[in-house]
Amino acid sequence: MSAIVWIAVVSLLSWLWLSLCQGFFWRTDVRLPPQGDPGVWPSVAVVVPARDEAEVLPLSLPSLLVQDYPGRAEVFLVDDGSTDGTGELARELAARTGGLPLTVGSPGEPPAGWTGKLWAVRYGIGLARARGPEFLLLTDADIAHAPDSLRTLVAAARTGGFDLVSQMARLRVESLWERLVVPAFVYFFAQLYPFRWIGRRGSRTAAAAGGCVLLRADTAERARIPDAIRHAVIDDVALARAVKGGGGHIWLGLAERVDSVRPYPRLHDLWRMVSRSAYAQLRHNPLLLLGTVAGLALVYLVPPAAVVAGAVAGSTATATAGALAWAVMTATYVPMLRYYGQPLWLAPLLPFTAFLYLLMTVDSAVQHYRGRGAAWKGRTYARPGAVPDEG
Repeated sequence: MSAIVWIAVVSLLSWLWLSLCQGFFWRTDVRLPPQGDPGVWPSVAVVVPARDEAEVLPLSLPSLLVQDYPGRAEVFLVDDGSTDGTGELARELAARTGGLPLTVGSPGEPPAGWTGKLWAVRYGIGLARARGPEFLLLTDADIAHAPDSLRTLVAAARTGGFDLVSQMARLRVESLWERLVVPAFVYFFAQLYPFRWIGRRGSRTAAAAGGCVLLRADTAERARIPDAIRHAVIDDVALARAVKGGGGHIWLGLAERVDSVRPYPRLHDLWRMVSRSAYAQLRHNPLLLLGTVAGLALVYLVPPAAVVAGAVAGSTATATAGALAWAVMTATYVPMLRYYGQPLWLAPLLPFTAFLYLLMTVDSAVQHYRGRGAAWKGRTYARPGAVPDEG
């Protein structure tokens, strides 16, 4: 057989292995585990780091303030050097909404070696520590929670004996680019970190979704969170690794009523979301970058290319292997599209979306070597432990 036939067959075998042996990553039925009434509901401190979030705060903060939680709970919003009145707006929303008590604080600029978000989280945990909470809910400023979100998270943690329970918030999918890119973002994440493996004791796979993390306060203290991960750009995965590495039991799954309200209407917005941390995910390693590019090409780009090449060259074997690989890929993407309520005709377009992610990853590396690094809300982290540049 020719080289292109062998490549197409390897791509097909890769998809068969991924679909059956990678933790059934493509299934979307990993939701909150069973919950029982704990009897006495523990106290919870909700920590919300926020930097220039005035646009989304009216859609998210009230949902935290009106949580239907039987125990004692309090919200600590950390205004991380905002210039758009985030802190003042938070106080106004609390005055209008009522509900849970709100404390707004500001930690000042992060010292060298800290990312801004984790410095804000550290400050928020410090404010909360005086209340002696049993649990910490770390949630981003763009995350809207259903009224029973906190109750179900705590009940799941207590019932299952988890030290960390995290839900991957349902991202917004309204614009054309959001429909093309967002479901694939979660699909790729689950492929890297299969949810079933994360919750299994003894498994080395660890990850969390930073928008919604319920963490036992004593576990955070033992794992030195967030000090131990202060330089991490991908802080949620680093947090989960620190907890699991210390013997903690963690769980991650898809959310049902925890939603991100942050819009990404243009391709440029989504490109920045992915590229700012993609090379950090590869530990800024050129060899890992080359391997990732080759892997993405083999798994996602070869199938449609083999179909076209087989048709042009009249090679039935090439076209058949490519078509079968493309079919398996498409089938595994369908559950994620259904979870997001998207039309199924988007499923065969996954190779195109994967090509965009390949370019985003390469661009992330290019920006790193130009000294720009990971950037968010005016801060740039050129390398692990670097001093953030203000822009």
